[in-house]
Amino acid sequence: MRQLKLMATTLVLASLLSCGKKAGEQTRDSIIETKVEQLLSKMTLEEKIGQMNQISSSIKLEEMGPAIKRGEVGSILNEAEPQRINALQNIAVEESRLGIPLLIARDVIHGFKTIFPIPLGQGASFDPDVAYQGARVAAVEAASVGIRWTFAPMIDIARDPRWGRISEGCGEDSYLTSVMGAAMVRGFQGDSLHLASSIAACPKHFVGYGAVEGGRDYNSTYIPERLMRNVYLPPFKAAVEAGATTFMTSFNDNNGIPSSGNQLILKKILREEWGFKGFVVTDWGSAQEMITHGFAVNDKDAAEKAVNAGVDMEMVSHMFVEQLPQLVKEGAVSETTIDNAVRNILRVKFQLGLFENPYVDTTKPSVMYDEAHLLAAKRAAIESAILLKNKNNTLPLSNKIKTIAVVGPMADAPYEQLGTWVFDGEKSHTQTPLAALKKIAKERNMRVLYEPGLAYTRDKSTQQFRKVTNAAKRADAVIVFVGEESILSGEAHSLANLDLQGAQTALIEALKRTGKPLITVVMAGRPLTIEKEVNLSDAVLYSFHPGTMGGPALADLLTGVATPSGKTPITFPKMVGQIPMYYSHKNTGRPATRNETLLDQIPVAAGQTSLGCTSFYLDAGFDPLFPFGYGLSYTTFAYSNILLSATKLQKKDVLTVTFDLKNTGDYKGTEVAQLYIQDKVGSVTRPVKELKRFKRIHLLPGQTEKVTFELPISELAFCNIDMKEVVEAGQFGLWVATDSNSGKELSFEVVR
Repeated sequence: MRQLKLMATTLVLASLLSCGKKAGEQTRDSIIETKVEQLLSKMTLEEKIGQMNQISSSIKLEEMGPAIKRGEVGSILNEAEPQRINALQNIAVEESRLGIPLLIARDVIHGFKTIFPIPLGQGASFDPDVAYQGARVAAVEAASVGIRWTFAPMIDIARDPRWGRISEGCGEDSYLTSVMGAAMVRGFQGDSLHLASSIAACPKHFVGYGAVEGGRDYNSTYIPERLMRNVYLPPFKAAVEAGATTFMTSFNDNNGIPSSGNQLILKKILREEWGFKGFVVTDWGSAQEMITHGFAVNDKDAAEKAVNAGVDMEMVSHMFVEQLPQLVKEGAVSETTIDNAVRNILRVKFQLGLFENPYVDTTKPSVMYDEAHLLAAKRAAIESAILLKNKNNTLPLSNKIKTIAVVGPMADAPYEQLGTWVFDGEKSHTQTPLAALKKIAKERNMRVLYEPGLAYTRDKSTQQFRKVTNAAKRADAVIVFVGEESILSGEAHSLANLDLQGAQTALIEALKRTGKPLITVVMAGRPLTIEKEVNLSDAVLYSFHPGTMGGPALADLLTGVATPSGKTPITFPKMVGQIPMYYSHKNTGRPATRNETLLDQIPVAAGQTSLGCTSFYLDAGFDPLFPFGYGLSYTTFAYSNILLSATKLQKKDVLTVTFDLKNTGDYKGTEVAQLYIQDKVGSVTRPVKELKRFKRIHLLPGQTEKVTFELPISELAFCNIDMKEVVEAGQFGLWVATDSNSGKELSFEVVR
């Protein structure tokens, strides 16, 4: 039967190519559209609704089989066994009436087997190629076992590190997230979706999920439309432009409307304004959760609102299968709406080549942990690590260091360094810092003394501290690996306290008292409030959970084989009370002048004076611990001769910014040069700075390179007072700098 169906498909394809147009003139897309319509015309209402139903592989095969045979299942998630996938596909292709293959989905977020740094870490690299390669490797490995759809990238803008899912995105900035997210989409989907190594991307969560109140997962948001369009929507638009084939709705309600029932975002913006042609899936049960939200009365009401709002496929709740037939019969949902949803789903299945090749070829050799994959993962981990402090050039470790004490709960924690969302990652393949440092020590005739001190990051016991300090006293330098276990970040892992857990701070304090050079390496899923630990340390290296090759990457950085180049993709607060804190804030009518009186400066029995009448905290002061875009190197860089192509430009023009960047230190290194803009006066208030370009420049000691940024004035557009996206004439500030808090301001004018 399978051969007959393939022959029929071939004959249909041949006839399509010969009708009306020559073969070379008819595009694959138009062929697919014709095939979609032909198949849709043969489907019963129940079969159509079946394509809109996604179920979990947790259901037993004997229970799934009959439903698949009846055409009641369009997609299955969380299945990663090739033999089982082939068995399920066989039922769909050989035993169902129309032979429509299943779409197998899995959360492949930052790697399948070869785990890359978490997306927040990839964001810290400021390197789109890292994002692309990470997604490409994940796609190749996942597709080899039959997974053809991933629920990634997550491109929510997140400005509250209490939110556990901040680990899954690229940070606080719209432009950085847009660039990195688009690269991930291209990586997952490859040169063509039709290739067997490509998987469909699914940008999520649409939209605003990163702004949940208090950083509490699944919570409500209140993002006005103008802010939504200026900050939260641009990464999703970039994903559409990169060719994303599916979208996922978010759990949150925004301004009272849950995303799975929001016609403004799903119909008006996604479909009408952006021209999205793929399909929209709910997050796990999020359509049914509209009942709990108080937006729908029951399953029937929720199904009606979701489908009419623009949802095409429902994840796991079964409401569509159970409720849509009656809703169509009653006229509450039109069959035209159902048809459009099914068109979107079938189109993606045809694009993926599932009708021609639904099965997994289990005879091919494994691609897991391919050497090229491991090298790409190591490069990503190197580029994503951020040097936050390096007092007296403590790092890299000099050849004079003959004995190092390696301590801390994250030094040899193969599972924990992988980070969140690693269902298929294997700790047996993880290379830890301890193992990597021992290898380098052997090559350098250096001694490693290892005492973990704490069994895990939440361990409160100090019983092993004496062993740790004894080891530290015998060493020339101490490297303490601290941070978060992987379970402490990700979905449903929000925190109110961002300090180091357990007795980790006490461990650092004990090591400080030994008087030995102290290097702190943090591996975590979010920015932690580590001001005290930074002050205690001579050097601090921050690595958002670095994945499979995190150990060799960090060892190379610590020993000078590689030079740090990562930058903070999100502002690091001094304390939780500063949150939300982000660089592209508004100026307010009373910005801080830094002449204000701070808490410790207030005299006893002070009069009831204002202490400044500006926007600041008495206790935390004015600044974060580390600003957005911040990161040190083992070398130094100098910016000079910053020139603008013009100081007056029209809206159709392109501003060219050139400057000289020189490596003024003794090490080769890579600088991430950043271009920021400020629209001085607008019809609505504008941020104090916005990132518009960045570039990684590699320089040898003493080398100078002329660097160019090109910025179309059209990219200065924003959603104005009339809710229109326009470029407004006026004065602009411009900075070319090493981070968001540096650089000399230049200016230009956009004329009418």
